[in-house]
Amino acid sequence: AWDPVQKEASLKASARLVMSPIAAWSSAWGSPATFGPVFEEQPLGLLFPEESTEEKVTLACRARASPPATYRWKMNGTDMKLEPGSRQQLVGGNLVIMNPSKAQDAGVYQCLASNPVGTVVSREAVLRFGFLQEFSKEERDPVKTHEGWGVMLPCNPPAHYPGLSYRWLLNEFPNFIPTDGRHFVSQTTGNLYIARTNASDLGNYSCLATSHMDFSTKSVFSKFAQLNLAAEDTRLFAPSIKARFPAETYALVGQQVTLECFAFGNPVPRIKWRKVDGSLSPQWATAEPTLQIPSVGFEDEGTYECEAENAKGRDTVQGRIIVQAQPEWLRVISDREADIGSDLHWACAAAGKPRPAVRWLRNGEPLTSQARVEVLAGDLRFSKLSLEDSGMYQCVAENKHGTIYASAELAVQALAPDFRLNPVRRLIPAARGGEVVIPCQPRAAPKAVVLWSKGTEILVNSSRVTVTPDGTLIIRNISRSDEGKYTCFAENFMGKANSTGTLSVRDATKITLAPSSADINLGDNLTLQCHASHDPTMDLTFVWTLDDFPIDSDKPGGHYQRASMKETVGDLTILNAQLRHGGKYTCTAQTVVDSASKEATVLVRGPPGAPGGVVVRDISDTSVQLSWSRGFDNHSPIAKYTLQARTLPSGKWKQVRTNPANIEGNAETAQVLGLTPWMDYEFRVLASNILGTGEPSGPSSKIQTKEAVPGTPGAGAGRGRRPPPLAHALSRPQPMSREYQHGGGFGYLVSFRRQGSTSWQTARVPGADAQYFVYSNDSVRPYTPFEVKIRSYNRRGEGPESLVAVVYSAEEEPRVAPPKVWAKGVSSSEMNVSWEPVQQDMNGILLGYEIRYWKAGAKAAAAERVRTAGLDTSALVTGLHASTKYHVTVRAYNRAGTGPASPSANATTMKPPPRRPPGNISWTFSSSSLSIKWDPVVPLGNESAVTGYKMLYQNDLHPTPTLHLTSKNWIEITVPEDIGHALVQIRTTGPGGDGVPAEVHIVRNGGAVSPVSPRKIRVHPDAGIIPAQASPQGDKRRCQGPPAE
Repeated sequence: AWDPVQKEASLKASARLVMSPIAAWSSAWGSPATFGPVFEEQPLGLLFPEESTEEKVTLACRARASPPATYRWKMNGTDMKLEPGSRQQLVGGNLVIMNPSKAQDAGVYQCLASNPVGTVVSREAVLRFGFLQEFSKEERDPVKTHEGWGVMLPCNPPAHYPGLSYRWLLNEFPNFIPTDGRHFVSQTTGNLYIARTNASDLGNYSCLATSHMDFSTKSVFSKFAQLNLAAEDTRLFAPSIKARFPAETYALVGQQVTLECFAFGNPVPRIKWRKVDGSLSPQWATAEPTLQIPSVGFEDEGTYECEAENAKGRDTVQGRIIVQAQPEWLRVISDREADIGSDLHWACAAAGKPRPAVRWLRNGEPLTSQARVEVLAGDLRFSKLSLEDSGMYQCVAENKHGTIYASAELAVQALAPDFRLNPVRRLIPAARGGEVVIPCQPRAAPKAVVLWSKGTEILVNSSRVTVTPDGTLIIRNISRSDEGKYTCFAENFMGKANSTGTLSVRDATKITLAPSSADINLGDNLTLQCHASHDPTMDLTFVWTLDDFPIDSDKPGGHYQRASMKETVGDLTILNAQLRHGGKYTCTAQTVVDSASKEATVLVRGPPGAPGGVVVRDISDTSVQLSWSRGFDNHSPIAKYTLQARTLPSGKWKQVRTNPANIEGNAETAQVLGLTPWMDYEFRVLASNILGTGEPSGPSSKIQTKEAVPGTPGAGAGRGRRPPPLAHALSRPQPMSREYQHGGGFGYLVSFRRQGSTSWQTARVPGADAQYFVYSNDSVRPYTPFEVKIRSYNRRGEGPESLVAVVYSAEEEPRVAPPKVWAKGVSSSEMNVSWEPVQQDMNGILLGYEIRYWKAGAKAAAAERVRTAGLDTSALVTGLHASTKYHVTVRAYNRAGTGPASPSANATTMKPPPRRPPGNISWTFSSSSLSIKWDPVVPLGNESAVTGYKMLYQNDLHPTPTLHLTSKNWIEITVPEDIGHALVQIRTTGPGGDGVPAEVHIVRNGGAVSPVSPRKIRVHPDAGIIPAQASPQGDKRRCQGPPAE
């Protein structure tokens, strides 16, 4: 028996050492939550320059804990004594070292954070001291070699830590040696290499070494060394690699790896890199003479080769990159709460190369196997936990590249049963005839023993009543007699407790109208009915599932909708049914105490699914045999199949001819006909039924039909072309596309003869892209007709000949000129030019004539040019200057160019028309006519005579304007009686052309009218020209035009 006094003493002696942060549990006595230290900041390794002016080093450490943590530090595994006023002080959790020195402070540091729950150890932080000494003060010996040879100048850097970067000076600062293919500075040794020396290399050289530390940079220069060059050796030398990368290079995952390789030689060797057992990544920098891998991975491990090559030979060097890795967690431990007396298994695992070793710490101290504790690499097992096992645990994984820590808290608990967090429900509703499950889950450690009672009756297991091992009470086939109070009693060696709830029996839920199975087509709508009855004191809800997956009927734009909002009606409507909507539908009516369900099957019929497994076999030049596997018929028998093909790379899918022509639905193979030889094809299959055509199969694998004799070429006949001078006959087939080549080795056979000749000459033109053949013969005259026919050929033979086409040799410019030319000015800006035609000559086909004209006094080379589009013998030249004399010549032209010039003719343009428009315009309306008058325009001395006037008339009934001519300063025209208003435009005309228009807006019976802007009347090509009529009479209106100049 358990002694209560002994129990109380044990509880006092073994106060909880730790508290899991994830539980945040307040004990039955109301003590605040506690948890062990969790690092928020850990120390980092530091490189401190020995010559730094900084007066201190700070290693950070901070942990979250309740109660707050206290801190201590270890150096090289030994506890440090941190006393006030000493050089090493504790500030918060940080370690501050004043005036650090390498002799006293270089080493490995760890922070330990502790509170009453336990202790954790931080990762290791290494404090190193960086330095760079000066180069030796001794003078450097000169280096001598022959010009044309290679040379190496050693750097011999001084003592340093860590590594350095190097550059070289020539003669003075800052004349640095360039990084070109002839020079190379090794960043491993600092040495300078020159592949082949020349006269520009003479001089004094100094090595510049630079140290880069965490917060400082230092550079030092060596003494100068003189490079002397003896007489030039002009011989060529094979490469000799002088800067070699090591046979083995070790690197950690993620690090940058650089391999160096440089060779002497004449000419300067070219460096090439390759991976012997793989390929180089295109992202790597492979510029001579280094191979740089920016972030190495395990896949980069292997053997690499550098090859130096020039015209005299080659040299190679190989080395292996070996990739290793620091430890990395694959599985970590997490905080655990466990009952006293229970067992516990913790496991952690880490990856790394070499494989990490795993060890365990408890409260910062090594943990090994002992009574109740088994430690085996990454596994830690406890049996029969006690309160003393509570604390902070760490799994430590380490290899030669690093150490990692995973921390967790173990809280071993001993608690009397407590129902405050999980009491038995006070009111427990249950459905008549149904089943009720009443859990009993008190907080207890160790697990409590549970008993149930109804009223004062202890419940035992029976056909209707079951108490499960975890304390849950289950009552089946419930009746009204089961109503009452039920109490759960829980007890362990720490104490006992109970909790009570009342069972209330309600009416059962029943489906009164169940959904019916249905058979529908794709796109149909369907409503599944579902009605239910239930206990009126509770709410009823409906849940629908399809093949046991819940349906969301509230999704906007979805295919499902609830058909009614009544509480007892749960009908579901399927809108625009798709194939995926077929299956088993379950309607569940449920309350908080029970539920009832009914099922129905919906079959959705639609077009067939995609056939599968398209296979191509029996490939010939124009046919293949296809086979496929049947897809889903989607509940409607497949009626037929359709085959499609496309040519690659980017052809469109097209239906193909097949054997049989109509492929029935039970077929799984057919022959494709009418294919093009030597073409790349893909094929696919589509299935159809009475509901439509389904999705196509995936494309078959790519095939190429076999070769065959080519077909007829696209025998376009070309023409002669002028250059080169001897090229007199040119045949131009259209480029033959792949679909007509029918095989490899494609080309053309061009046959030709002079028209009227009986014998043919034949030339072979290889290549499908060939577009012309040139026949050269000095005896061929210009524009000689040839008959040409073309056939194509390939490896399989020759195709049929094309139709015969007539091709002409190249034209030459016309040889004759028009014998006579006449020119006459017809207005201020136009002249009419006419000429006698030339006879057709044998140099080509005349296309027309070219008129050249230039002002008197100007050079003929500056002549303007216009061409006729046919063989007309006259033309109107426009855009000329008024009152100007022009010289004119005419030349015939063909496709080759223009012929000789005709004798020149002269013409002078007229004076310009008056610049003043007619003014003082007035008008008179009668019943059927309109009379208009204006002041006559008198030309100035430099203007052409006025021979008449043009009036453009447009009314509101007929938008097409009409042109009227008159030699007087008035005009009368017939107009309809219902005309309301009109636009009138009047201008002078004469030898110099038409003058500036005056435009007025005329309104019958209207008020004041003002002139309007020009450009409002647009002359229609069909505008009629009407002669003047008698003098105007009747209703008068007047519009004063612009004043005379």
